[in-house]
Amino acid sequence: MRALGFDSKKSEVLQIIQDHDRQGRRMINYEDFSQVMSAKIAARDPLEEIRRAFKLFDSDGSGKISFANLKRVAQELGENLDDEELGAMIDEFDLDQDGEIDEDEFIAICSEH
Repeated sequence: MRALGFDSKKSEVLQIIQDHDRQGRRMINYEDFSQVMSAKIAARDPLEEIRRAFKLFDSDGSGKISFANLKRVAQELGENLDDEELGAMIDEFDLDQDGEIDEDEFIAICSEH
């Protein structure tokens, strides 16, 4: 569940297992798990998900994604982008041309693509 972006409490996980454990083995089969997770994913607020993603980029809490933030995330994701490519990304999406991407600009980027 964590891999899908859910920080569920142990009690919630145990309740899901209990609700779907048909054989009394304290296990949930893949089909049931898939249905539960599909419902959880569908219930997410897209805007809140974008804001959560922004916070992952904005590791210094400045309220903006700097060149350094973008470079760090690219490296963490294994993307082999050079400084020129990263700079071009910021230039393209930096609507107020302050050299960084703020939350509103990030929301606009994610909403368009």
